[in-house]
Amino acid sequence: QVQLKESGGGLVQPGGSLTLSCSTSGFRLSDWGMSWYRQVPGKERQLVAFIASTGYMTNYGEGVKGRFIVSRNNYGNMVYLQMNNLKPEDSATYYCSRSGNPRYWGQGTQVTVSS
Repeated sequence: QVQLKESGGGLVQPGGSLTLSCSTSGFRLSDWGMSWYRQVPGKERQLVAFIASTGYMTNYGEGVKGRFIVSRNNYGNMVYLQMNNLKPEDSATYYCSRSGNPRYWGQGTQVTVSS
């Protein structure tokens, strides 16, 4: 079955960096676009970044373009989100997601940006 597992979250100071990883299994990663979303309590889940199946096309959500970089390793079944110059408003639970119907989600990893 499809499984997505995020890791790499934690506490970081403003201006710092973190790289999130998403380990995938149960499907051929090279066939699917993948996304990172984030959510804070009481708000809707927000798209952070999308990467096409081949990795040649990416899109970024509002507020992260130029700071975040999404990448993938189809052979290693991994998707990554490199987050630079982090701000307190980036604090959220970050989710890895596989495109399609249904859309699949990981369990999330918490990122807290605070001094």
